[in-house]
Amino acid sequence: MASIRLMSQNQWNCTQNLPAWEALGLDCSAAVRMKGHVKILGALLPDILGGQEVNMHMQYYLKLYCMELGLPYTMIWGNMTPIVYRADKLELIDADYLLYPEHVHGYEGSFNDVKSKSCNIGVFRTKEDGRVFVFATTHLWWMSSQVQPGSAEVRRLQITMASDRIAEYQKKYGGCPAVLVGDLNAGYHAQALRYAIDEAGWQHAHDAAVEYRHEGKGFNGCGGKPGVWQDEPFENALDHILVRDIPEGAVRRFDRYCAEDYVYLSDHAPVYIDLNL
Repeated sequence: MASIRLMSQNQWNCTQNLPAWEALGLDCSAAVRMKGHVKILGALLPDILGGQEVNMHMQYYLKLYCMELGLPYTMIWGNMTPIVYRADKLELIDADYLLYPEHVHGYEGSFNDVKSKSCNIGVFRTKEDGRVFVFATTHLWWMSSQVQPGSAEVRRLQITMASDRIAEYQKKYGGCPAVLVGDLNAGYHAQALRYAIDEAGWQHAHDAAVEYRHEGKGFNGCGGKPGVWQDEPFENALDHILVRDIPEGAVRRFDRYCAEDYVYLSDHAPVYIDLNL
């Protein structure tokens, strides 16, 4: 039985230092923040990290700093949704990339700013025992329906597209398990999550965990300045991990990394699971 750690992390699409941070004597540039992100990567040692808002500059520094520290990670390009995985433990056997449409019939405006809303898919085989599984990371549209009508419906459409594409790879590889991680910009009771859980056969890893469940939101709101962790329940979280076709009891732990110093790195806490395949 292979034991693996899978993580999702919105790393905050910011390349240069911002004036408000500079005025505080701080530096939120990619060159500085990615040192912190890679330090956390080395501490948590996920077998796979699914990223969101990881621009090309951030991906460069991530890979560079991993090399400097001797961390065994390689990367699957995915625009701003890369997959970073441990090449010493996993073999990549298939991959796909799904870019969500910018315009959706029946709704006005763009639903994919800077083409960052996508789903990146990898099919992996564990080197320990040869088990195969699908891992995907996604970032769904971010606006509320009050600001841009149709946003909730578009998020449901995007997760439907991702779920259907992942199902194709599950079927291709003998009905293997699948894990979908990402910043869904939707809470537990929103349309996108309810479709995934109630109709598409996914289970939330929070609900599946048998040993530990983090019950917070994992969001601090940094951007214009360093943020503060918001005291809100799990149901209001934006970052999620979903599992499909896994054995009962396979998810051991569902957790978020909410250290105080993390508010200088990103507004979204990394969320991760420990899983026995």
